[in-house]
Amino acid sequence: MQQLQQQRRMFTAALLALVFILAAVSTTEAGKKEKPEKKVKKSDCGEWQWSVCVPTSGDCGLGTREGTRTGAECKQTTKTQKCKIPCNWKKQFGAECKYQFQAWGECDLNTALKTRTGNLKRALHNADCQKTVTISKPCGKLTKPKPQDSRKESTECIYLI
Repeated sequence: MQQLQQQRRMFTAALLALVFILAAVSTTEAGKKEKPEKKVKKSDCGEWQWSVCVPTSGDCGLGTREGTRTGAECKQTTKTQKCKIPCNWKKQFGAECKYQFQAWGECDLNTALKTRTGNLKRALHNADCQKTVTISKPCGKLTKPKPQDSRKESTECIYLI
């Protein structure tokens, strides 16, 4: 019987300790000030729309591009930004579009051209680029079999005096 009473006292003491801890935590939380929410300023300004990068000189290197946006309450609706066009990019597909090209294909004997395909690797300044492009170039010297007689003629020299 005595052991049962001792267990009840231990249980009551543990319960009181738990209530005390919970009360202390809740008063600590109540004492903290809540941070006021930041006021979100609603703007009617649209997103910036950028022109293509125009090189200062030549067809690559440093240049500028123009940005515009709309909105009645916008403080700034136009601005100019510096930009750079890498000189090793294929300009025919847009100066702001970078492609990863495959190896050149075999020469087409009908057109005397060889082609390769490029997949878009990177678009600068959110440029509107084609996903894949194809380029062609001349095959170079085509080797044609020479007739036997042409060799003899090429070894003879004629001197004019």
